[in-house]
Amino acid sequence: MLNVHIDSFGYQDRPVLEDIAFKVEQGGHLALMGESGSGKSTLLKIIYGLLHLEHGSIFWNDQQALGPNFNLVPGEPYMKYLAQDFDLMPFTTVSENIGEHLSVFERESHDQRINDLLKLVELEDYAKTKVKNLSGGQQQRVAIARVLAQEPELLLLDEPFGHIDRFKRTSLRRKLFTYAKNNGITVITASHDPEDVLSFADNTIVMKKGRVLVQQKTKKLYRNPTNYYVASLFGEVNEVPMHLLKSYAKINKSVLIYAHEFQISKKSGLQIEVLQSYFKGSHYLVEGQEQGGATLLFISPKRLKPGDTAFLNVSLETINNRLQVEQGTDTERTSV
Repeated sequence: MLNVHIDSFGYQDRPVLEDIAFKVEQGGHLALMGESGSGKSTLLKIIYGLLHLEHGSIFWNDQQALGPNFNLVPGEPYMKYLAQDFDLMPFTTVSENIGEHLSVFERESHDQRINDLLKLVELEDYAKTKVKNLSGGQQQRVAIARVLAQEPELLLLDEPFGHIDRFKRTSLRRKLFTYAKNNGITVITASHDPEDVLSFADNTIVMKKGRVLVQQKTKKLYRNPTNYYVASLFGEVNEVPMHLLKSYAKINKSVLIYAHEFQISKKSGLQIEVLQSYFKGSHYLVEGQEQGGATLLFISPKRLKPGDTAFLNVSLETINNRLQVEQGTDTERTSV
């Protein structure tokens, strides 16, 4: 188990992190989400030991992880950190970069191990290519294979797919996170991309300005976000005044509704004038304005033209679940 407790951390009296505390079970997957500057990368660097933590502690089971004031080489042997800069050897081949970190006591299996990792990151055809001749996305995939070659118990990933083309990113994240789960590797992923989180992270911590806003099971947090900031990290969301919804006309507050949760009706519901439609492949994201002037986003299977009228409805279950969160009846802070 990883046990993180940070009372405070800062640079030259400027606070960066405050009151951070969480646990991750061995083999679990925790996501860190938040806008740029929220402290995600700093938190990973502290856990790995790149930054000295004076007010707090990091433990892996019963072993304390110590920072640069105690270790000449950052990090502990059981953990590996994949940063946004890849730290590769540019003038050696892809295979050599991966093989460098394999055990000297298992040389007979090196070739097979390298081939397996090359297949995992889909770089079999580049085994003999020097790293300096690869694209940024290819180098990031080499970096992923390299940290896996070291067989970590704890893997820290900072925006691990940011440089990789979308069509490769989709299959790679499935392969990487499945590999980690099957091998009992504990994973902490810092990411802006909900696609890195929703299908793979058991639990999620949302950070803002160096503090934890909420820590909860990922599916539960997505289905019932605690505020607009949290919901916006997962996709297009609307903050809808309750008086616009017929069944709740007397309630003076707003409710969070994802764009895909609106249902289009032909004749009844919240009347919207279409402003613009954005093609998304399988659907259109439509921007519209209700009669009181509020702008709303919703999903349509077909293109709606500017000036068209649409009627929107939301299920009572969705609204009631969101209201329960706002009223504090569903605000469990899960140990992650």
